Amino acid sequence: MVRSLLARTAVELEDLALSGLSEQGESIAARLAERPADEDAWTSLRAAFQVLEEIDMTAEGRLEVITLLFGNESLRAGHAEKQARWQDLFAPLIEPRLPDSDRRALQARVIAAAAITCLQIANEEWVHLGGKVDLFDLYDTAVQAIRRPA
Repeated sequence: MVRSLLARTAVELEDLALSGLSEQGESIAARLAERPADEDAWTSLRAAFQVLEEIDMTAEGRLEVITLLFGNESLRAGHAEKQARWQDLFAPLIEPRLPDSDRRALQARVIAAAAITCLQIANEEWVHLGGKVDLFDLYDTAVQAIRRPA
């Protein structure tokens, strides 16, 4: 009975921690769709990700949730799965912003995946720093690292 209760609690904890990610992805996609059509894809994504700052949660609460997500392998895997779905949401919205080419869909998927990875790594660093820095400064630093010309 105790094992059953613990398993149930773990499942409930996972559901709680991951439940908002699908909704967040939809909100980000909606904000991305509202951005000016001629705006650079990276600029549009940065602005759309601001939805995350509008979530009604204290910094301490956000730190707890993100720490939980990245500190548990099962939750981390669920988080990665949800963010893979974000890529599917964002890529079609990014594609029209790119120069016309037969590889534009591929490029859009790559940009979506890279932006999501930058956001994830920024979140991990934000947790590592105890939430004492601006998340989007970290995101901007991550994006600059991959967009820097070779």
